[in-house]
Amino acid sequence: MVKKANDKWRMCTDYTDLNKACPKDDYPLPHIDALVDGAVGHHMLSFLDAYSGYNQIPMYPPDEAKTEFIIDSANFCYRVMPFGLRNAGATYQRLMDKIFRRQIGTCLEVYVDDMVIKSTSVGDHLKDLVTIFEEVRRHHMRLNPAKCTFGVAGGKFLGFMLSKRGIEANPDKCQAIINMKSPRNIKEVQRLAGRIASLARFLPCMAEKSKPIMSLLKKATKFQCNEECESAFQDLKKTLATPPLLTKPNPRLDMIVYISVSDKAISSVLVQEKTEQMPVYFVSRVLQDAETRYQHLEKTVLALVHTARRL
Repeated sequence: MVKKANDKWRMCTDYTDLNKACPKDDYPLPHIDALVDGAVGHHMLSFLDAYSGYNQIPMYPPDEAKTEFIIDSANFCYRVMPFGLRNAGATYQRLMDKIFRRQIGTCLEVYVDDMVIKSTSVGDHLKDLVTIFEEVRRHHMRLNPAKCTFGVAGGKFLGFMLSKRGIEANPDKCQAIINMKSPRNIKEVQRLAGRIASLARFLPCMAEKSKPIMSLLKKATKFQCNEECESAFQDLKKTLATPPLLTKPNPRLDMIVYISVSDKAISSVLVQEKTEQMPVYFVSRVLQDAETRYQHLEKTVLALVHTARRL
């Protein structure tokens, strides 16, 4: 039993062996950045969350026995799709794409069991809500009222803060790093690295600035957080105290890519010219051993290729 954030409990079964034997479902999950870009910049939003979404999908009867688990007095199996199965996410996404195929991309964005309804006006939003709820009712879906929010100007979606102004970094994620103490071992550096990666879109030249910290992950070096590492950590905290606001890309406007290269890393930023130049996305990565010996022009081309692949 795993305790959830709302102090309720969720039963989880270890399906490690079953997942190894189960062929992978290659149904693609949506690109999170594309969903966020599609949802931002609207006048009104509503956020929906399914109530134990996986458990709303019936198991294929011949496969029910494969989900069997043991307790002291008996064996039981699931009649609905449990959490922990290898292909649960892909199965749920396929179902959502089928149910809301007419609405996705126009008034709705869906990532597994997280949904956001987006509209440009109050009147349109009421119509969109009616349309979505008709599909929800038709397919006997259940929503979790405690996690649903209706008719707001902004909110949290897939770890980002959406509003009409643009995309903002999740303040909880920023505060988690700001509140961290200087890393004292490899595990703490790994935890910090994961948190930095989740905010990379908002961090200019992140790879170069965080390299002193990330170099502590090398097994060949003895762990030692020196002055350079501490300075990089404090600079990171200052950046996250006021992270930049990212704008929604407008396909009708020109996009400009600024590229920066150094001995250690390549960085870029995608911007659009509106009333002023507004950042859309920051990209960076550390140069590998052979890449550090590239000529300046070669590094510039590498940065351009890497940026194109990321965007």
